[in-house]
Order: sequence, then structure tokens, then C-alpha cells
Amino acid sequence: MQQNHSGSSKETKNSWWYSFFDTWGPVSLTILLYVGIRHFVAEARYIPSGSMLPGLKVNDRLIVEKLSLIKRSPSRGEIIVFNSPYSFDKELIAERQTKLPSKFKCSLITFPLISWIPTFSDRACDAYIKRVIAVGGDRLLINVKGETVINDRSINEPYVQNFCPSKSEFNLCRSITTTVPKGHVFVLGDNRANSWDSRFWPAGGFLPQKEIIGKATWRFWPISRFGKLD
Repeated sequence: MQQNHSGSSKETKNSWWYSFFDTWGPVSLTILLYVGIRHFVAEARYIPSGSMLPGLKVNDRLIVEKLSLIKRSPSRGEIIVFNSPYSFDKELIAERQTKLPSKFKCSLITFPLISWIPTFSDRACDAYIKRVIAVGGDRLLINVKGETVINDRSINEPYVQNFCPSKSEFNLCRSITTTVPKGHVFVLGDNRANSWDSRFWPAGGFLPQKEIIGKATWRFWPISRFGKLD
């Protein structure tokens, strides 16, 4: 009796495929869903420094949502997360020894687990968190203490408790008078005495709105300080 080897081979291949999909299909779909949500909707971020003290502390975990700023510009006072100045500041880019990493490479570098490997890090792929102080068209004055005047009006900033020491020889803060160009914002850390922000970026300090990743909305860790960000 002649055996149908082609049918047996086809069944073996189908069985292998079903077994493979049963094992890796859910994992693949989960990763794709995670990447899609992270890229388009929201993602979790943590605070790596003290530049936003006292409101945001080191290692706080935040939810950064990305939908609200698609159809509108950021507003004064909002806390935003944005791409590293090393990826858009022309003078910082000019100092690089290698070309800028692609968006795809940065997405891999910042992917959880991979981001913990120091050899894969690149400052151009980092993200920063600051507060929007002035928007396009605003006339801005910042004194040596870090206090702000916008469009000739002094701004009350209750979230700032650590201004620059105006009479200290170690004070590195600087006074600035400028007008923010359209399509850009000016950002500062709440910890005015210890924040590398728009005051210090060498090419002018204006953040292009296209570099904004999203708006920080909720703190989910630690649980004791869970809640919406003002």
C-alpha cells in the first residue's frame, strides 16, 4: 500500500506552527500591544533626579499620557516629558562624536530591561521632565533667583520652594530676558537651584513642541502619594 507522505509532512508542519503560535503568539501580541499603547497613548516614567523637588521626588513613578497634546499646545504650568536636549539642541549635537541614533534605536534603548544595560545608553535617547513656564509669543524675564515675570506680570509659583541663593558665590543661576518663538515653550525645573533646563541649553533653551512626548498626569508610586498631578 502506498503511503501519503506529503499529507503527513503537511500535518507535521501545521502541528509545529500551531504549537509555536500557542507558545509565542500571546507573548508577541502582548509586546505589540504594549509597544502600541506606549507609543501612542501613555507610558510609565520614573523621576531620575531632584530637579522637580519638592513636588516630584527621585524614583517617583508617573503616568505620561500622549493624547491631550496632539490637538492643542501645552499650557503654562503643565508638567511635560520631552526628548533630551542632546537630540535637538544644535550645539550639543555638534559636540557628538557619532551621529544621532534613529528613533527606532532609541525605542530599543529605552525599552524596559534593555534600558537597564549601561552599554546601550545614549544621552540623545533620554527623556526629561520639567514644567512649562512660557509658551510661544510670551515675553519672559527670569531673575538670578529663578523667579519669573511673564508679559510684565510677576508669576506666583507655589510649587517652587527652592529658589537660587541670590547672594551666594556658588550660585550658577542666571538672569534671562527673552521672547519665546512660536511653536516652542520655555521649561524650568521646580527645583530652581538644581535643574538643567531651558536656562542652560547652549543653543538658546527653547523646546520645540514637536519634541514633547506627553503630559505627566498621575503619580502611581509610591502608593502613599498616589494621585493626580497639579
